[in-house]
Amino acid sequence: MTVAPADLLVVNARIWSPGGTLAETALAAADGVITALGGDELRDQVTASTIIDARGGLVTPGFIDAHVHAIFGGVEKNRCDLSLCESLEEAEATIQRYASEHPEAPWILGGGWRMPWFPGGTPHRLDLDRLVPDRPAFLVNADHHGAWANTRALELAGITADTADPADGRIERDDDGTPSGTLHEGAAELLGDVMPETTIAELRQGLLDGEQYLFAHGIVGWQDAILGEYGGYPDITSVYAQLADEGALKAHVSGALWVSRGFDGLKIPEFVADLLRRRDEFARDGLTLDTAKIMVDGVAENATAALHDDYLPESAECACSRGTGLAYFSRDELIQLVPLLNEAGINVHFHAIGDRAVSYALDAVAAVPAEVRTARRNHLAHLQIVRPAELPRVAELGLTANMQMVWACLDDQMVSLTFDLIGEDRVAWQYPFGSLQRHGTTLACGSDWPVSTPDPWQAIHVGVTRQEPGGSRGPLLPHEALTLEQALTAYTHGSHDLLGLPGGTIAVGAVCDLAIADRDPFARPITEIADTKNVATVVRGEVVFRAGGGS
Repeated sequence: MTVAPADLLVVNARIWSPGGTLAETALAAADGVITALGGDELRDQVTASTIIDARGGLVTPGFIDAHVHAIFGGVEKNRCDLSLCESLEEAEATIQRYASEHPEAPWILGGGWRMPWFPGGTPHRLDLDRLVPDRPAFLVNADHHGAWANTRALELAGITADTADPADGRIERDDDGTPSGTLHEGAAELLGDVMPETTIAELRQGLLDGEQYLFAHGIVGWQDAILGEYGGYPDITSVYAQLADEGALKAHVSGALWVSRGFDGLKIPEFVADLLRRRDEFARDGLTLDTAKIMVDGVAENATAALHDDYLPESAECACSRGTGLAYFSRDELIQLVPLLNEAGINVHFHAIGDRAVSYALDAVAAVPAEVRTARRNHLAHLQIVRPAELPRVAELGLTANMQMVWACLDDQMVSLTFDLIGEDRVAWQYPFGSLQRHGTTLACGSDWPVSTPDPWQAIHVGVTRQEPGGSRGPLLPHEALTLEQALTAYTHGSHDLLGLPGGTIAVGAVCDLAIADRDPFARPITEIADTKNVATVVRGEVVFRAGGGS
């Protein structure tokens, strides 16, 4: 018997690839590609330096997170991280503990607080003063579309009752006009000039830590959804390029170059030329920069998502102001900009939450000549509120739905904030993933971490059940659920294709990117999908994560 050499052998597995579970239970890989599929007799046919016994767990192509902020997430984990706190009380204790453990820090920076912890979703500066009385504090919320500042931070920034709301944001105020401490969208940027700069060392460590955190969840590559100056951070594109040059970036990465809100619409050709310059300067092997990120609007829970019709009137449960939300680009600006980007070879990644934002994005893509449009990989992220009449257009225009499935449930934020803002009719239009699939739309998935967990199995659970993992409420619009097969395909093959990355399947000759789970969720009730845990991750044939043993 001829024994073939291999770098990796996986046995005792349930192997899944888009199209279904394979009959084979073992695979071998060498030089970064899959070289053999078979039964466990491969043990006798292959000699491998690394052997993984999957113990009957599901082996899938490695997950690709099509919308994530890996550096921001890594940096925030190293600051005052509230993302894992389950309550306001736990968050307050975390803030106080972090402040006491970092007496040298001139500011307390971090984030991850949840809007439902506070009346109307808007915390007050005096509450943060109580927790951090001796220096400025600035904490972004979980969705990163708002921030909580204490009095000292507001004073340093010169934000007073006389400070006007910026065009792309809103300052929450007390009855006398004094800023209350919650800053929505662009209003949070008003502190940028007085906050400490994030250092290159912090960003580098953030990327290394973020990469390992994503590896731990079975993610082998991603699209970083904002590469540019944003949210008080400098442009992080060069950090990716540096680590790629050093061989320290192991994941497959695609970056979306940030289109700044409020850019000069009269200089669109110059802007496109600058975007191409950045692409050419920083792109590397394993780091593609062929996409632009356009944030069309805000978010529904703070009434900044762009709607066609007004948010509902004020209620006792919500102190938010009303209107139709914020569109950071006009329809005409997008119709000018998007065709130029596509014609220059740049894909467009739209943040589109509200129905008006979705319409603007669709109209902009419709303005691209068909022969150009079909050669691009344009995509709509989030798609929270979509008018039913718009659903067929997404597929007709060749757009991919970049879904954040973990949001499509009756969680506290949805029930306590969003429902009262958008009303019954628009509640019924939320996260129409099943409808998009039935209309023939290509589906991809991302987490938006650190906005929400990067764990694909948590998101897949919601995509299939439309229920919050561990929650007691029923499903949100169950007719919009996907099957487990559809959700897994979107998180693997769909996201790979969207980003133009290798892999996405398990076959001889394919790139050996794998996620290995502790069980086979196809053999269990769908209500248990969220219990699935990633136990090993493989990138180009290298084991980059093993539960209990690092890499």
